[in-house]
Amino acid sequence: MLDIRPTCEHCNKSLPYDSREAMICTFECTFCKDCVENVLQHVCPNCGGGFEKRPIRPKQLLKKYPVSTKVVFKPVDVEAHLKRINKN
Repeated sequence: MLDIRPTCEHCNKSLPYDSREAMICTFECTFCKDCVENVLQHVCPNCGGGFEKRPIRPKQLLKKYPVSTKVVFKPVDVEAHLKRINKN
């Protein structure tokens, strides 16, 4: 089951369970759509994989399957990230 993390790892923007702006990689690293498109260039800075739109957990399942409250805030070293992805 997905964690449904509450914020963008890079900019700390709030991404509630029903956000249409939340993007995740295969390891559930969570970023907002703006950071994915304009900062990360669609490449996860943690695993190097791509991103997909995070599914929205149905409201009626939130009590039984609560979303994560753990904030992961690790702003990306953008210059190093871009160097790494442009080498390939």
